[in-house]
Amino acid sequence: MKKFFTVALILSVTFLHAQIIKLDSPSYWKKAFKVGLNFNQASFTSNWKAGGVNSLGFNTLMNCKANYKKEKVTWDNELDLLYGMVNNAGQGYRKTFDRIYMDTKYGITTSKKWNIFTAINVQSQFAKGYKYLKDVNDADSAVLISNKIAPAFITGTIGFQYQVSPAFKIRISPIAPRLTIVQNSELYTAVDPVAPYGVKIGETTRFEWAAAQVLAEFDKNISANLNLKWRYLLFANYSNFNFNEIDHRLDFSLVVKVTKFVNVNFGGIVLYDHDQDAGIQVAESFSLGVLYVIQNYRPEK
Repeated sequence: MKKFFTVALILSVTFLHAQIIKLDSPSYWKKAFKVGLNFNQASFTSNWKAGGVNSLGFNTLMNCKANYKKEKVTWDNELDLLYGMVNNAGQGYRKTFDRIYMDTKYGITTSKKWNIFTAINVQSQFAKGYKYLKDVNDADSAVLISNKIAPAFITGTIGFQYQVSPAFKIRISPIAPRLTIVQNSELYTAVDPVAPYGVKIGETTRFEWAAAQVLAEFDKNISANLNLKWRYLLFANYSNFNFNEIDHRLDFSLVVKVTKFVNVNFGGIVLYDHDQDAGIQVAESFSLGVLYVIQNYRPEK
């Protein structure tokens, strides 16, 4: 006889959590690699009275850093990727998270905590994004609002960095021209009928030559089993220097190592960009799963 579950089954497929430190011979490079993978699944019998939707989802992340320092010269590089999907019964696969972030910075140290630098950072996404609306039959209707590498934001910066502590630094860039790329901008009129993501209909790019950027980063092991990381980006165009036209983005994650084999991750994104939406956009996730770390240095305390 076929058996049914009488309760909701929620599974998290959990792999080994490990941190491996491989100390190089004396090197000017500090390198770190992190990769994480999480699955979650929920299943209900047809007679489950509390209701629910069968689902299967995953999210994966990868972060790579390679930082060089010799005398007064520094060169910092980071690649930060995040992607997630969920398959709800009757709805199909839907994207939950999608992030591409790349940054490279060349600096010259001027004092113990200050340096001058030039940098380039890129923000974009891997896949198409949809807004889901209800039609007259109460069925979901998918409206395309973004695509792979659309939008993409490429920002070049020149400025000063203040190293508050080994875990916390702030970049101030009074010179920060930005290029926004949106392939086929006419496809995203649901975002804005005139200039989706700031790119006028019929065009594919937008240049903002006179602009400023502030970037703040924090990454620290608060305790032996708890890591907090966040990155804040502010972008302001001098020609539209109004409070409600300044862009803000905050990416954050809190990782708790429960046991040697289990870690819990709470993360999210808070975004305000008037070229995308008049309100604040928020995305968050809570997951249980794998995090594998390998690096060639011991974290500073």
